[in-house]
Amino acid sequence: MRALARPLLSVIFVVQGASSLRNPEPLVPKAQPVTDRLVPMVKRVAPPQVGDRIPDTTVNLVRLNGAVHVIGGIALATGKGRRLGASMLAASLVPTTIAGHSFWLEKDKTVRHVQRIQFLKNLSLLGGLLLAAVDTEGKPGVAWRASHGAKAAKRETRRGAKAAKREAKQLAREAKQAARLAKAELPFG
Repeated sequence: MRALARPLLSVIFVVQGASSLRNPEPLVPKAQPVTDRLVPMVKRVAPPQVGDRIPDTTVNLVRLNGAVHVIGGIALATGKGRRLGASMLAASLVPTTIAGHSFWLEKDKTVRHVQRIQFLKNLSLLGGLLLAAVDTEGKPGVAWRASHGAKAAKRETRRGAKAAKREAKQLAREAKQAARLAKAELPFG
């Protein structure tokens, strides 16, 4: 099932991302209010080496978002870097949804209804991306392996210590017995 679900989840990102890369201008008016608020905040918070590389124009930001969608969608669909790809898509979907489907600002009832459906669709996609981002496909994740590896190491250390203690006792008995035998064999003993 997963082999089919990932490409199905990713197809909208690849197609819409490619469209945004080729023709970003129609998306600029809706993206502008979000980028005007988001970019200065990110530049303030991000380290200079990251903040200085953030594009200043909304057209380039729309293209960057499109590139993230294409790359993340391909990663998710192919399974190569799927968890990182799903995480990138999830992170980029939040501002995309706020910019593109802010139904609460719409005055026209029909437009508001359509935008609300699109907003909820994106919310559902976000849920699927979050599941894909944490899915380890039945293999233990890093956190599980680390905690269980530590427990296993502790258990093996205890076993090793007990075995060493038994071995030391056995060697002490053997040494004592050898000393007794050596004493008994001495001619002047």
